[in-house]
Amino acid sequence: MMMHMSSAATVPAHKFQFQARCPSFRFRCQSSSIKLPSTTDSTRLHLNNLNHLLEKQNPLQVPANQHHHTPQHTESSMDNKKGRSFLENLNLQRIWPEMKAADEMSPGHLHRLQRLLSMTAEYSPRNVIGNRWMEYHGSNDWKGMLDPLDENLRREVIRYGEFVQAAYHAFHSDPGMSQTEPPKKTQHVALSDSSYMVTKSLYATSSIGLPKWVDDVAPDLGWMTQRSSWIGYVAVCEDRREIARMGRRDIVISLRGTSTCLEWAENVRAQLIDIPENDSKAQAQGKPKVECGFLSLYKTRGAHVASLSESVVEEVKRLMNVYKGEKLSITVTGHSLGATLALLVADEISTCTEDVPPVAVFSFGGPRVGNKAFGNRITSKNVKVLRIVNSQDVITRVPGIFVSEELEQKIKNSKVGNMIDMLEQNTPLGYSHVGVELRVDTKMSPYLKPDADMACCHDLEAYLHLVDGFMASNCPFRSNAKRSLARLMQDQSSNVKKLYISKVKGLRVNFNKQGSMSMPTCLPSPS
Repeated sequence: MMMHMSSAATVPAHKFQFQARCPSFRFRCQSSSIKLPSTTDSTRLHLNNLNHLLEKQNPLQVPANQHHHTPQHTESSMDNKKGRSFLENLNLQRIWPEMKAADEMSPGHLHRLQRLLSMTAEYSPRNVIGNRWMEYHGSNDWKGMLDPLDENLRREVIRYGEFVQAAYHAFHSDPGMSQTEPPKKTQHVALSDSSYMVTKSLYATSSIGLPKWVDDVAPDLGWMTQRSSWIGYVAVCEDRREIARMGRRDIVISLRGTSTCLEWAENVRAQLIDIPENDSKAQAQGKPKVECGFLSLYKTRGAHVASLSESVVEEVKRLMNVYKGEKLSITVTGHSLGATLALLVADEISTCTEDVPPVAVFSFGGPRVGNKAFGNRITSKNVKVLRIVNSQDVITRVPGIFVSEELEQKIKNSKVGNMIDMLEQNTPLGYSHVGVELRVDTKMSPYLKPDADMACCHDLEAYLHLVDGFMASNCPFRSNAKRSLARLMQDQSSNVKKLYISKVKGLRVNFNKQGSMSMPTCLPSPS
């Protein structure tokens, strides 16, 4: 017996075979009836050798010519083994991940968490969607692709969301703009997708004017009270391989959210006003109306810049002429205020000239823009709209009747639904959403607190984090989500669960220090 056990201890490591997924063996391992074997010296030596083998990081890949030599154990080390169970000696949690200690268990493995917290760029390949690009662009209103969420559509949604992130970063890097002379140069935009090239800067102007004494009181914050501000850009895909992957040349119009005082002031001008409408059929269905403040930012000209409406239409016509004869698409994307302006942009460019390419809108956390007649007008122009909505985001419920969309729909489907519709058409707050909805929820994320504050629920990075982890409304958060948690931790650390804050400290990741160092202006897409 002694000879047999000693020889077993010298068998090459690659000869050992383990069936970690065997149900019967798992049952026997979990049984509390297992007793520690006889504590003879040979048995102890065999268990220690086996335990040493199992502690190797990858025992099944040890070279064949490498032998495991018997370690010399002191009497004190043998005494430390006393009182430990057979399973503890075997370190079975190395083989069965589900048997890990509580502090190492889900929501994320420490190794995976370290990768997610890394600032290193990580890309995953994008699938070729050329033969189905119109479906992903909304030709069929994304039917059958939202719940469960199609993998390719997830990548496209996040990719367009990062165009909006680039708009935010570009504005905050240089928010000021002279109100007495034209812009000297095009705003620099650091795109995370290098296959696109920025072709035009876009500006929005408020019709509200503040007293001059405001600038005298706070001269350093002039950019907060300036009437005209850089709000986005137009970009076009120039990379041949990306054009082949997407199946067309894509024109992107990206718009940031509210950032200046006057933009906030326009947001609260919530009365509905008429917009021009030449279609007699649409007139018969009711007058399309939109929020006064949104239309003001869209149509008002600045002292030295054209209105957002004029700039977009001019650039789209120019690009259509430059790439005449090619297969084109126009994608308008925005967050918050940018989501509302994206609808106004799409509404106008869809009929600005003949043979306009397919137009789609990808909006994040957008409030309501107009009444039901405006929504019908958008639909009649064949503009496809995908609204990404966080259930905990109150901004998506305003302006208008401040109730959840689920409750609002139930009321409309009830016996009093016709009365509600009549009130919407005849009241100044008769707002209605436009398009197809992709609904996510902060509570589904294992990383965010279920009671995260309003700022977190409306944050664009939180939106992209939730989309990246969303699989279906009845499924848990995607375990192999690849989007980095670094920016989410940096911007929303107060809303991240304590478990992950402690893990960050354990990994010695100092986000405050990293934030002050050279940091990419845009985090890479998981696509």
